[in-house]
Amino acid sequence: MTTDTLDRIQTATPQDIRRALLVGSEIALIDVREEHEFAQGHPLFAAQIPLRRIDEEARWRIPRLDTPIVVYDNGEGLARKAAVRFEGLGYTDVRELEGGLTGWREAGYELFEDVNSYSKAFGELVEHRRHTPSLAAEEVQALIREKADIAILDARRYDEYNTMSIPTGTSVPGAELVLRARTIAPDPDTTIIVNCAGRTRSIIGTQSLVNAGLPNRIFALRNGTIGWTLAGQELETGQTRVAPEVDNRSAEEARAHARDVAYRAGVKRIGWDELEELKADKARTLYLYDVRQPREYEGGHLPGFRNAQGGQLVQETDHNAPVRGARIVVTDDLGPRADMTASWLAQLGWEVFVLDVDWSAVTLEKGPDGAPGPRGPEGRYKRPYEGTDNKAAAMQAYLDWEYGLVAQLERDGTHGFFVI
Repeated sequence: MTTDTLDRIQTATPQDIRRALLVGSEIALIDVREEHEFAQGHPLFAAQIPLRRIDEEARWRIPRLDTPIVVYDNGEGLARKAAVRFEGLGYTDVRELEGGLTGWREAGYELFEDVNSYSKAFGELVEHRRHTPSLAAEEVQALIREKADIAILDARRYDEYNTMSIPTGTSVPGAELVLRARTIAPDPDTTIIVNCAGRTRSIIGTQSLVNAGLPNRIFALRNGTIGWTLAGQELETGQTRVAPEVDNRSAEEARAHARDVAYRAGVKRIGWDELEELKADKARTLYLYDVRQPREYEGGHLPGFRNAQGGQLVQETDHNAPVRGARIVVTDDLGPRADMTASWLAQLGWEVFVLDVDWSAVTLEKGPDGAPGPRGPEGRYKRPYEGTDNKAAAMQAYLDWEYGLVAQLERDGTHGFFVI
């Protein structure tokens, strides 16, 4: 790396980034530290790609080579190397954040802890605005003990559910809820309880069912498996209960309700011709996501679409779409999962479309998503809501942090979220 190369890298001020966020310009604000350091504090819409992983991750996470990219660190000397690496991969508009994380802080701007922070902050905003109903762990335990007419639906990924779950719970990952809840709980007198590990996915899952007009009483398990553990209650491990397949009538009913929710959120529906026009617009970044479960995706998917199961796309938008201001197109073969996912992405401030086409007329591709594999045990942030060996103090601190996110959003002022 020569001095000339280092001197060529331009800078962007914190004010430049804030302006881009407020007016909706495309920008990829990339933290090039390891995940553990990133989780200690970062700007709201920052995404994390460690310096050592830029070669593996950059091209699929930031697909347009002239995307405005701003890299930063916290004084470790990584940002300049990362900028040079991005340029070496062909990116043409790469800058370094002036002053790094310290410059951002000294400009008076907010720093958010943890990972997937803006999705979690949005979940808290949804509960704050819609007063999403919830039950404490002790109340749910009492209902289980009484053998009450309840159905507990776990909105996390299946592997998380399999690791540890609420007793009697069934795995129904986020975007599957509206599609499958009526099949699991056909009696409107059955109380539905949605859980996740902490708060966000249970809030979004519960509100999804409420938004879709299910007649049942619906509650989030307040504070998820963390709250369950802090209450001194036992979790199950190794469970394999999954939602049954839905019949045509149930799928059609779910489709109608989900489409109505997407309409209220301002989601646009497109066909093949409009998709081709979006692809042809080289001035905008476009993400294409099939939001079904991985096994369904691998069995056959539309060409060009990556896989991000819907609930996780909403929960981990910073990972799957790090270019803020980009366009996102989602699809699934039945419809409700794409519509519900899109409804939440729209409320998160994204320009989002649902591709509504006849899958039977398309030659599908088979096989897994081609995204790089896991990053490994190195530099990873240990989430206080995964696994079964978390310390009570860490779990409580995480909940306290989540409860403070709405106030942080207000102080930050760049989010552009709305809640239907």
